[in-house]
Amino acid sequence: NQMSGATPVEVLEAEHRVIQKMVAGMSVLAEQLELGEPVDVSLLESIVVFLRTFADRCHHGKEEAFLFPALIRRGVPSHGCPIGGLTMEHQKGRVMVGEMADAVRGYAAGQPSVRENLVRSLRALVAFYPNHILFRNGVERVLQVTLPPDGLSALVKSATILREAIEQLELIVAS
Repeated sequence: NQMSGATPVEVLEAEHRVIQKMVAGMSVLAEQLELGEPVDVSLLESIVVFLRTFADRCHHGKEEAFLFPALIRRGVPSHGCPIGGLTMEHQKGRVMVGEMADAVRGYAAGQPSVRENLVRSLRALVAFYPNHILFRNGVERVLQVTLPPDGLSALVKSATILREAIEQLELIVAS
């Protein structure tokens, strides 16, 4: 297994790569919709599930439950940069995914005016995630220097518990 010997930061970065693959696919779907081509509703619904389950609950959940508290224990303020900024971005991402879910429901119901909202939601998320990930990668690289290995042991345990789910999602995204 490729993740078993990984550091917590490497696990988070691997998850970022999985999210980036999904975002690349979302960009293609937005282009198809803009060209007036139909897009499979079940695929759009699966993307919403992926973003809510993997990107938010699994990935952001680890950051909020383990990474941010570890940083706070090391003296990083809980408000402001970087923790406050990342927390606000997580909340913004949740709102954006909710808007996409609403647009997907409208698209599934055949509402003609919803296509534009769906494209806008997809494009907004496609723009949001790469910038969010770049910022986090920088923060996580700093962690490798500032936090001792045992300071993120809870993250390692969490990564081990979630490893199988992540690998299954990677297979889904790759297909």
